[in-house]
Amino acid sequence: MNTAADPQSSSDSSSDAQPLAERVENRSQRPSSSAFKEFMASQWAPASTDVAGLDASAPFAAQRRSALSAIFPEDRLVIPAGPLKVRSNDTDYRFRPHSAFAHLTGLGLDHEPEAVLVLEPVAAGTGDSGSNHMATLYFRPMAGRDSEEFYSNSRTGEFWIGRRPTLEEFQARLGLPTLHMDLHLEDAITQDAGPKEFGGKRIRLMRDVDLTCDALVDTSRINTNVDLEESDGFDAQLAEAVSELRLIKDEWEVEQMRSAVEATINGFHSVVKALPRAVEHKRGERVVETAFFAHAREEGNDLGYDTIAASGNNATVLHWIRNNGQVNTGDLILVDAGVEADSLYTADVTRTLPVNGTFSEVQRRVYQAVLDAADAAFAVAEPGAKFRDVHAAAVKVLAENLDQWGLLPVSLEVALSEEGQHHRRWMPHGTSHHLGLDVHDCAQAKKELYLDGVIQPGMIFTIEPGLYFKADDLAVPEEYRGIGVRIEDDVLITEDGNINLSESLPRSPDDVEKWMRGLLQP
Repeated sequence: MNTAADPQSSSDSSSDAQPLAERVENRSQRPSSSAFKEFMASQWAPASTDVAGLDASAPFAAQRRSALSAIFPEDRLVIPAGPLKVRSNDTDYRFRPHSAFAHLTGLGLDHEPEAVLVLEPVAAGTGDSGSNHMATLYFRPMAGRDSEEFYSNSRTGEFWIGRRPTLEEFQARLGLPTLHMDLHLEDAITQDAGPKEFGGKRIRLMRDVDLTCDALVDTSRINTNVDLEESDGFDAQLAEAVSELRLIKDEWEVEQMRSAVEATINGFHSVVKALPRAVEHKRGERVVETAFFAHAREEGNDLGYDTIAASGNNATVLHWIRNNGQVNTGDLILVDAGVEADSLYTADVTRTLPVNGTFSEVQRRVYQAVLDAADAAFAVAEPGAKFRDVHAAAVKVLAENLDQWGLLPVSLEVALSEEGQHHRRWMPHGTSHHLGLDVHDCAQAKKELYLDGVIQPGMIFTIEPGLYFKADDLAVPEEYRGIGVRIEDDVLITEDGNINLSESLPRSPDDVEKWMRGLLQP
């Protein structure tokens, strides 16, 4: 028998071989001599630990924690940042903390993987800022330069990924006690936990963020005979609460949003300048996408979401992110993009542009209808109105235009009725969504506070009507087919009405053409 070809034989022969988990390091060829280790650990200048003071976000994050404390005054609250996520083999995506963690700590960027914020209940009014909780950040600091981790761990070693703040630096920056998670986190989560009726402390966890935290909490609940189904409900209530806290932005958040929108507007200038090269490239949409991405990385932390660069008929695909199509002169290109600031707040702006700088008659007709719908939505986006009123105002204008063009198969009255909705064939999405740390922010908020909620000062949301006539849509005349238009702006609600944060990016057809001519002239 040919044992070399026998899988079982092969498995048996390698049973004492190198474990699979270690084989990824075979390429590294790291020195391991005592002389190397001794020399590597020596002659390093002391690390700088200068801290200018509290981060600008710290006082606002403290207020947010106090607001959360008031909702769950007697419960232990566990909010993980989340771990690194593998992209391929031993290569990770750039780290981004969970938005609830970022909101409640004020931390952005990429320096706190696996960190956990724990709010520990204390006697009423004796906690942080007179709240009912004492908050602590649990974090794994970098190993010293005298350790092998310094140069051998490609995920956490300073030699590989650069320096991260120390426990002391985070504490000084955030005004928040900070402890080593390996030494203290398990006790912080599980100590004295159990059913409240027996004197234990109830845990509420942001689930599905960090599997290690999920396991710690679940094990504690099982060991203390906590009702698991009931606990799932408690966790869901925490997720709901931290989402609803973000419905109203504070002063610091508004400034972050202004910054993200400004960077995004500048990114659209880069997009227009890239159009001539896009037309010449076989995958011109990628030229547009990467022009914006380069700007996002230069001015912010990253993209807030994958850019939509959809030319021609691709603009009728609502979330077209393949961006592998050609960009043809004479077509429209729909660009939906947002810069995420270092604070992790993101803009979300869409413009639909004539590739050659000039709208055709039918393109302009569709574009103007969408613009009129957006303006109608802005007119009702004021304090006291319902969030759903914004959408209703926009789609009514779209329906009126579709009726005027003879595209509705029924009367306008029937189409606008709940039993009709025929006009929604060409705009099946909503007109607005809240915006902030997530591009679709506050997504776990209750319907009565979101869709049925009353618009209030401090809210930031999008207004983004559109019309999408697919190339194979036989319900419309041929001249409309393959045209997709969306116009999206970011609106801040104030005591006096609203402010279009992205209004400096041209919106009207004439202004768009003038703007593009100015950028495309040699």
